[in-house]
Amino acid sequence: MGAAGRCGIFFVSVAALMTLVPQNPHKDSMLEGIPSGKTRVIDLSYAISDKLVPWPGDEKFFEAKVNATVEKNGYFTRSFWMLEHYGTHLDAPAHFPPGKTTVDQIPVKQLMGPAVVVDVRAEGAKDADYQLPASRVEEWEKRHGRIREGSIVLLRTGWASRWPDAKTYRNQDAQGKMHFPGFSAGAAKLLLERKVSGLGCDTMSIDYGASGDFAVHHLALGAGLYHLENLADLSEVPETGAFLIVAPIKLEGGSGGPVRVFAMLP
Repeated sequence: MGAAGRCGIFFVSVAALMTLVPQNPHKDSMLEGIPSGKTRVIDLSYAISDKLVPWPGDEKFFEAKVNATVEKNGYFTRSFWMLEHYGTHLDAPAHFPPGKTTVDQIPVKQLMGPAVVVDVRAEGAKDADYQLPASRVEEWEKRHGRIREGSIVLLRTGWASRWPDAKTYRNQDAQGKMHFPGFSAGAAKLLLERKVSGLGCDTMSIDYGASGDFAVHHLALGAGLYHLENLADLSEVPETGAFLIVAPIKLEGGSGGPVRVFAMLP
């Protein structure tokens, strides 16, 4: 074979290799920009304490006890006890049937991905029982493009502005039923078709507050997704362009647990 032929094969081989190697300079530059501050990192989690809003009926939810003090022991340590589903937390698939995966078994790659933010603050202000319809997701896609596989879809309701006032955040009626926005089963089915990794919200539940059957929990968790609930203020996270890192406690056999969620912004 002549030099020209060998040269042609070389360039064809390089071109083929380039198609196999993921090219994402945008994300790489975001990571490189963290130390210098060029990339903003927003913490979407509330600090854990006994002052957060528990689910109605949960009488005991958090307790911390000092085990050692600097004055007595030369160092400081505490022990603590808390519910798996308290504060900013992750629902693992095992939380609701037919889901089976526990929090420690969630694949690491599923805990990182592009953020998709659907802003329903206006709708939620008019109707506290608003459920995100599939058509609203399709509207988002008309503006920003089809939702990518592995995305993490966040519902921005504005409910974080009520935190940590339990009365307004839960928004319970005289019968004790809560009222806040959430995803609809139709939207969940569409997002499952898009093969997203997880769903999140700035309310107490992915399902709307008055839900009695938790249809979205059964659908999404049953399909292997996870939920992020009680996320902190999402107002600074753009509808597209941010990248999420989800870091739950690796609790063996857990139905969920506290989670730290970081949004990287270009």
